[in-house]
Amino acid sequence: MNRHHVDLSVVIPAYNEERRLAHTLTRVASYLRACPLSWEVVVVDDGSADATGDVAATAARKEPRVRTLRLPVNRGKGRAVREGVLVTTGRQVLVCDADLATPIEELAGLREALADGADAAIGSRAAPGARIEARQVWFRELLGALANVLIRLLVVPGIADTQCGFKLFDGDKARRAFRRCGVDGWGADVEILRVFAEHGWRVREVPVRWAHQPDSKVRPHQYLVTLGEVLRVGLRYRGGDVARTAGVTAVFLALSVVLYVHLWADPWTRYLTDGGQDQNQWEWFFAVTAHNLVNLDNPLFTTLQNHPSGVNLMANTVMLGLSVPLAPLTLALGPSITWAVVLTAGLALTGTAWYVLFARHLVGSWQAAAIGAGFCAFAPPVISHANAHPNLVVLFVIPLIVHRFLLLCRREQVVRDGFVLGLLVSYQVYLGEEALLLAATGLAVFAAAYALLSPESARAAYRPLTAGLALAATTVLALTGAALLFQFSGPQSYASLIHGPAGNDVRALVEHAARSLAGDAGVAAGLSMNTTEQNAFFGWPLLVLTVGVVVWLRRRAAVLALAAVIAVSACFSLGPEIVFYGRHTGIHGPWYLLSRLPLFESVVESRFTMVCVPAVGALLAIAADHALAAAAALPRGPVRVLLCLVLAEALLPIAPTPIAAADRPQVPAFFADGVWRQYVRPGRSVVTAPPPDTVDASPLHWQVAAGLGFPLVEGYFAGPYGPDRQGVYGAPPRTTSTLLRAARDTGEVPRVTEEHRRAAREDLAFWRADAVVLAPHQRQAVLRATLTALLGPGRQVAGVWLWDVRAIVQPDPARALS
Repeated sequence: MNRHHVDLSVVIPAYNEERRLAHTLTRVASYLRACPLSWEVVVVDDGSADATGDVAATAARKEPRVRTLRLPVNRGKGRAVREGVLVTTGRQVLVCDADLATPIEELAGLREALADGADAAIGSRAAPGARIEARQVWFRELLGALANVLIRLLVVPGIADTQCGFKLFDGDKARRAFRRCGVDGWGADVEILRVFAEHGWRVREVPVRWAHQPDSKVRPHQYLVTLGEVLRVGLRYRGGDVARTAGVTAVFLALSVVLYVHLWADPWTRYLTDGGQDQNQWEWFFAVTAHNLVNLDNPLFTTLQNHPSGVNLMANTVMLGLSVPLAPLTLALGPSITWAVVLTAGLALTGTAWYVLFARHLVGSWQAAAIGAGFCAFAPPVISHANAHPNLVVLFVIPLIVHRFLLLCRREQVVRDGFVLGLLVSYQVYLGEEALLLAATGLAVFAAAYALLSPESARAAYRPLTAGLALAATTVLALTGAALLFQFSGPQSYASLIHGPAGNDVRALVEHAARSLAGDAGVAAGLSMNTTEQNAFFGWPLLVLTVGVVVWLRRRAAVLALAAVIAVSACFSLGPEIVFYGRHTGIHGPWYLLSRLPLFESVVESRFTMVCVPAVGALLAIAADHALAAAAALPRGPVRVLLCLVLAEALLPIAPTPIAAADRPQVPAFFADGVWRQYVRPGRSVVTAPPPDTVDASPLHWQVAAGLGFPLVEGYFAGPYGPDRQGVYGAPPRTTSTLLRAARDTGEVPRVTEEHRRAAREDLAFWRADAVVLAPHQRQAVLRATLTALLGPGRQVAGVWLWDVRAIVQPDPARALS
């Protein structure tokens, strides 16, 4: 580190500038003499062929604080700036073009930015408030705009104007950064900003006045040269990032494939056994979305299930954000492949998104970012939902939303970041609204806690964040308003989804999930609703480590804010009444009040531990980053070994084992071979015995295998029930379906009366049914006897028992509805 001799060093690179340099130096020196600071000016003559060096030497004789540095040959502006910065001694270093296209008086704004916490302030012609007093010719502006797009894509994202030649740096950081630089040409502006980004140093764009100067040294062909330099910088710096990100993604994808190895053994015939009936439901969602697109039907509604009332698809977790773009895959290879691809790739992409977020905003070590991201992708609650709920597994948009939220707090590109945030939130609406609500709650808790811990930062971020969120909300309303209106007010919409108390037992926080290495399936089953809702199960070693990290790094506001997210979310997950090791305490949890708010009443409260997952992952990344930094200053072996041991103690017990899968029963030939076409007229429905529901949704699979050629009655979906239109899973039961389910569930033939037979005729008319089908079933004899008592004898056709009801159904469906 240089010893500081002056407050400000000004570096002016000059090549063949004999006509303008004297005026520039006079103006700069005059301005600096009026400033209450010590200063120096370093003029770097970049091998000029004219009298530039003599002009600089004359100025140095008149003003001792001006000194010159002559390079023997012309090497380029980047080389000149680098040589000049490395001989400076200032606490701050200003790089200024010899033509003063940006007036020296604009220095004040840059100094304010550094005083406000920035490590570098760059004059920007694109930032709000900038003034361009004289423009370049159109082709220069066009080339500059194209180059800037490439720069932002390849090297320095988030900075609108990298090439304005007026930049102020923290002196020590500038000298450290320029020592790493190697670009000699105009691309050096990009390289230095990339180096600052690599170190996590904050760069602020400051709007300035700028005027194009005649006799510019930038010739049109040099745009191509600069582009080549930018590509070099991208390969040198960003290329390493891309390679690391690709490597991390490959590891996550490999882990995901191992997790689903039993499913991928034959994805067309394998079924995830711990997911209940959800795979049948999700495959149907993928298939019906593709079907609606091909037939130009409403993608938000269908009557292929719950005929004739239909299903409000927007009010179900159809994930249009994936089922629509993946429709070609579904049509080509079938929804079973789409199901396997969504789950497998979803986990990997989610881990990658968290890795990129942590690497850019949280830690400096890619290894630390990978550790935290890996936990986010494969934590026990996520693995539990990986059996059945893609909407709670495919979460790669959530880190992108957090990223834009953080960018808004930095106040750099409020309009752009607010609009992009709106696009991301809109897309997440079409992926999963519950995950979005959980994420929004976690972000709100983090923001509130951080504001209390760092009020100065909160005050600085309040205005841009408010403006950005308002723009985002407007964008979301425009892109999702019609779909949300259909969801909450359209046909088959419902008020709120009914489910009983579903809070976590406190013990679930410290136990291990059934599919964890240290898990006990019996213990986990006793502490959860089912295998897909083991939403806590972090294990006590991880909780001890998390508490230790918070205590260790408690001076960081972000660490305490993350701890607040974990604590609040864990409390919400306990439900309306605290249950402690199986004992009902009678104590109301915070959820008792929160559950009465709109939208929250439909959330399964135990899922709030999903919010803890990224917060714990972030703490693991921060702790690993600090440990690796310590390893750089100490003997590396012991520190790294200790870090690995601590992480292994906490994470190995919760490491997931492969998800269980088994061969599914064959589709009856009646459906698979198209025999149903002989008995079912267009627009008429098939009644399976019993109709599909949460207990057995296999008929949905048969319907998909039949190409969705006929509608089914009732089904497995979320829809309204009763006069208050409360949400339930399945259709309001009718007499016939209730009777058939009773036979299935009890294993006994119910007493069938004439009233039952009359109700059956009315139900079949309401359903507009042509055929009643009994496929092979473990209680087939009971169900067949029940149907025979209701409808008379059936007959065997293509592997099923069939009752052709076209003759007994009332010919006019309107009469049955009256």
